[in-house]
Amino acid sequence: MPVLKVGLPSGSLQESTLNLFAKAGYRIRVNQRSYTPSIDDPELEGLFLRAQEIAHYVERGVLDVGLTGQDWILEHNADVVEIAELQYSKATTRPAHWVIAVPEDSPVQSVKDLQGKRIATELVNGTRNYLKDQGVEAEVEFSWGSTEAKVRVPGLVDAIAEITETGSSLRANKLRIVDTISETTPRFFANKESWENPWKREKAQNIATLLLGAFNAEDKVGLKMNVERGNLDRVVKLLPSLNNPTISNLFDGDWVAIEVIVDERVVRDIIPQLKKVGAEGIIEYPLNKVIY
Repeated sequence: MPVLKVGLPSGSLQESTLNLFAKAGYRIRVNQRSYTPSIDDPELEGLFLRAQEIAHYVERGVLDVGLTGQDWILEHNADVVEIAELQYSKATTRPAHWVIAVPEDSPVQSVKDLQGKRIATELVNGTRNYLKDQGVEAEVEFSWGSTEAKVRVPGLVDAIAEITETGSSLRANKLRIVDTISETTPRFFANKESWENPWKREKAQNIATLLLGAFNAEDKVGLKMNVERGNLDRVVKLLPSLNNPTISNLFDGDWVAIEVIVDERVVRDIIPQLKKVGAEGIIEYPLNKVIY
């Protein structure tokens, strides 16, 4: 039986990635003592790695496909085939950002003030390229961890380049953002040789379709309701649907059934309005996938 080897990110992205795969229909069981999870698809073989390493091993062919941030693909200059962009992060559905940060009381006010200074980061190449584009010469050193703490110790570094979603961790460490280096989102990508294999390509594309469908369903719900034809226009005007609503005839010719997909955040506002203009039997239900 052919097998597709999949690289999955451990660490901060692990839980959100497993949740996304679950909504896509793949149950992945994690053994805390092993890097190889159990997947309920016998055609998939998973391996947990640090997000920073996955692009490297996909490029080498150790893995057929992988999922990690675009930042790490660019950091390693990995020659891979991008299949899909999945705009989720550790805690939100928004892209994460790499930023330059300094202590709140630092005299550094702009990136130009980093001339001749020392910066610690895990994103060494990306930070160097950013500084070069800004015309700034500074020493960029690799940080093995605890990056936010290093800039608080006098004499270690003058600034850090760190990834953030909301900025809350930086604020908690009394750090101030000076500038944004780049935006990054997770990407699903393949080894070039694996992509030329018809079976592996189709398998990877099918996974991407389901993952995108699961992501598209985030924060959306379905609504069903019955409406008397005389109230139909007023009801339809209230529906911010994904596409035009589906309208079906009921056995009683004076009534129709309506089904739509809407953003979950608007449901609490529109359901009372729908009821007021004549909608009955309103049902809200969760969605696992929305395939465009």
